[in-house]
Amino acid sequence: MYIAEARFALWADFIERTFLEGEFQDLIAKGIINGATSNPAIFKNAILTSAAYKEQLSTLGNLSPKEKYEALAIFDIQRAADILRPLYNAGDDGYVSIEVDPFLCDDSEATIAEGKRLHQRINRPNVMIKVPATEAGYAAMEALASQGIAVNATLIFSVEQALKCAEAFEKASHMSSVDTVISVFVSRIDRAIDEPLRAAGVRTGLMGILNAADIYNHVEALHVPKCRVLFASTGVKGSEMRASYYIDELLAPNSVNTAPIATIDAFVKGGDKILKLPLSAEVIREHQQRVSDAGIVMDAVIEQQIFEGLEAFKIAFTEILSELE
Repeated sequence: MYIAEARFALWADFIERTFLEGEFQDLIAKGIINGATSNPAIFKNAILTSAAYKEQLSTLGNLSPKEKYEALAIFDIQRAADILRPLYNAGDDGYVSIEVDPFLCDDSEATIAEGKRLHQRINRPNVMIKVPATEAGYAAMEALASQGIAVNATLIFSVEQALKCAEAFEKASHMSSVDTVISVFVSRIDRAIDEPLRAAGVRTGLMGILNAADIYNHVEALHVPKCRVLFASTGVKGSEMRASYYIDELLAPNSVNTAPIATIDAFVKGGDKILKLPLSAEVIREHQQRVSDAGIVMDAVIEQQIFEGLEAFKIAFTEILSELE
């Protein structure tokens, strides 16, 4: 844990083969990170831009594009899991996440089957299967966690989504004791609404934080066994905010922040290490009202962000497969 007494962890939101053999291990050795996450967009950038994958790709000629992708991704996930295994064995997280095929997001049975298959192929206890928070996804989360598979519920933008994930993990906890995280996406909300808020004279760069804080309060109140909120999409784009802003302002007990390496570096070097959450419901509601008064309908914004998040992963996945034809 980065802050052990608060049970606050930093995970690297990045996987790439050369990185795993160098900086990744340095960050672990220094006690900065104790886990990692991946998604189709991260693997797309790694596989299509890094020369480290060429040698393995040359041996995969007879496989389908998806089989090639899985072979490359599973190799990296296994390596990351092995590097993180001492932390896992010591009870200090040590997890790495891999996402199911995003095109299965509306098919619970196919998601369950894919999650089980990936978990079996990777064959490491410290792997989390990432499942998008859709109606089909909630059933898949419960089924996988019930069978002892750690689950990372992802693409969460609303309290409603988070509570459905928490309900799935609560039900699963009666069948199996396994770690789970509820991944709340933060910065995308600010990027979606900051321009109209600025025009209306309302403070920008805050709604993503308060939305995440609201979700955190609701999840923490349920006390679901071995379940934590994970703050994702915490990198800063542009220069209006300090680089570590979305880590600084979401520093919370019993939570994880998964961030790009540059963001983690900025936090370690100059971030604010004071716990910021929980925030009061009154503080959250006051700003939500200001946003509403500015003419922004947050339910519509959140619905659009869920759609765009899923589409982005589908596009990245499609582009990988196309390149691997």
